[in-house]
Amino acid sequence: MSVLIVIPARYASSRYPGKPLVPLTGAAGAAQTLIERSWRAATAVDGVDRVVVATDDDRIRDACAVFGAEVVMTSEACGNGTERCAEAHAVLGKGYDIVVNLQGDAPLTPHWFIEGLVSGLRAAPNAEIATPVLRCDGATLTGFLEDRKAGRVGGTTAVFGAGGAALYFSKEVIPYTNATYAADADTPVFHHVGVYAYRPGALAAYPDWPVGPLEQLEGLEQLRFLENGRQVLCVEVEAKGRQFWELNNPQDVPKIEQMMAEMGLE
Repeated sequence: MSVLIVIPARYASSRYPGKPLVPLTGAAGAAQTLIERSWRAATAVDGVDRVVVATDDDRIRDACAVFGAEVVMTSEACGNGTERCAEAHAVLGKGYDIVVNLQGDAPLTPHWFIEGLVSGLRAAPNAEIATPVLRCDGATLTGFLEDRKAGRVGGTTAVFGAGGAALYFSKEVIPYTNATYAADADTPVFHHVGVYAYRPGALAAYPDWPVGPLEQLEGLEQLRFLENGRQVLCVEVEAKGRQFWELNNPQDVPKIEQMMAEMGLE
């Protein structure tokens, strides 16, 4: 099955304008933009036939040309990354069996997250979209809760049922637990990792569905699949000692840079 990775990148982010071009300094002191680090993460994945950046902004296109990424120009009307992936796949001729959306704000995504995601979707014929989830330890859960108390969106959580079928995704911390967990202890909360693998039929249908109330309230694009009765598969992945965080706010830059330094990522 042929696999395409699309990295949707929008300059006009409501929470962090210009985010794809923000420089991140690695362990060796070298700075690379967020979009370059995301592209390099995508090119490290095994079993992928093509990697493209999908954008509507000339500044992002020009930055990608410097480090050699293939770019597909898409419409400014795309409402989210999934719609941008759908348009990019159509522009490329719709020739791929699985389309992966590696969102451009997740440069720390390990290659095995995406490899496991693609394998999970291949093995689940009833699922039309798959997304990885990572069990939170006590330290990560504490960070999520502190962010919410401070009015920040620190990450998205997921709950799912038998066989990994998604029940809901939220920017709140779900499910609720009043227990106290050691920093390295497993918790019942799963961090949703912002990567998706779609079957092409569901991806092509997505832009024609109206934005539902849950997607509008949460600001989470994957809820449109659930609101239209499509099965979303949650694939549990392992950190294997890697730290993971998405760049959602300016405050996340030093956090990600510290993680890269601790992990020795250049």
